[in-house]
Amino acid sequence: MIEGMDRTPLTRDFFDRPVLEVAPDLLGRTLVRATPEGPIELRLTEVEAYAGEVDPGSHAFRGRTARNSVMFGPPGHAYVYFTYGMWHCLNLVCGPEGRASGVLLRAGDIQVGAELTRERRASARNDKELAKGPARLATALGIDRALNGTDAIAHPGAQLSVLHGTPPPDDQVRNGPRTGVGGDGATHPWRFWIDGDPTVSPYRAHVPRRRAT
Repeated sequence: MIEGMDRTPLTRDFFDRPVLEVAPDLLGRTLVRATPEGPIELRLTEVEAYAGEVDPGSHAFRGRTARNSVMFGPPGHAYVYFTYGMWHCLNLVCGPEGRASGVLLRAGDIQVGAELTRERRASARNDKELAKGPARLATALGIDRALNGTDAIAHPGAQLSVLHGTPPPDDQVRNGPRTGVGGDGATHPWRFWIDGDPTVSPYRAHVPRRRAT
């Protein structure tokens, strides 16, 4: 745990802002995951913003569906989706209710409960790899679709919450294109990370899938 970390919970007002304000402001915040085995705390080091129906890279670009309905709900809730038939990814909904947007949590540094995450991430070569990438982060924290729609504003019995943490200085925040996003949303510089942090995942450009012949 970082010495002097501010444990004040973030309020719903924090998330009830435009996604491009919330996303970089989440860097350095502490995500708390309550599990039956004990708490896990992670300092966020990398995120991506998705702006809903105006963003070709967003799941909500073509409107509301059963899959993405949480993104249209109140800010401060978790949107969890399943991808590639094997991985879960965790997002935090932001902006006003009825207008879909969210922040994908891409990477973080485990501060508390590393022993619990090592059991789930046995392939990690060291602790800096435990949550280095969105699927690894979700796996390390035991995130699955059962948590889709969970309120991540601190309350009694909360499974997820976000504390003020230790935001980095502005000159340590970087931004660039989102990882793996193609089409019209490929060049949006909406990925944000803490410069030089070893838990940040490597950037990978979108690679179009080839159709089977």
